[in-house]
Amino acid sequence: MKLTGFYPVVGTTLVAESRDFYTRYFGFEITFEVDWYVSLRRPDGYELALMDPTHPRIPEGFRKPVQGLILNFEVADVDAEYKRLVDEGGLTPKLTLRSEEFGQRHFIVADPSGVSIDVITPIEPTGEFFGMYVGEIPGQDG
Repeated sequence: MKLTGFYPVVGTTLVAESRDFYTRYFGFEITFEVDWYVSLRRPDGYELALMDPTHPRIPEGFRKPVQGLILNFEVADVDAEYKRLVDEGGLTPKLTLRSEEFGQRHFIVADPSGVSIDVITPIEPTGEFFGMYVGEIPGQDG
């Protein structure tokens, strides 16, 4: 299979609120919009879509809002993003900024539908996690 694209579609009854959240805080731009579906794309090519899960285009039995989804946003400077999104932007952290032994410095906020947004900068793992990576180890230069 040769992919020409891949992006998540978040089922939410808060389509407009979620659209505003991702465009305001995460740099997405609207590429298509109707009242029940919004397609978003960042200038760097990353995509995300939002869809009302009660819409009849969703097959019967699958018309449920998203639950348990975590979207990871890897960034160059997680501390700067924490300052921008939490300290200055007013978002409430669900997990405050911290460094993890498994190789991440990160924090978590949530979108209007409760989707977890994990903002991450890879760092070098410590302890038992150092030897658990296959290939490149985060936080190490080439």
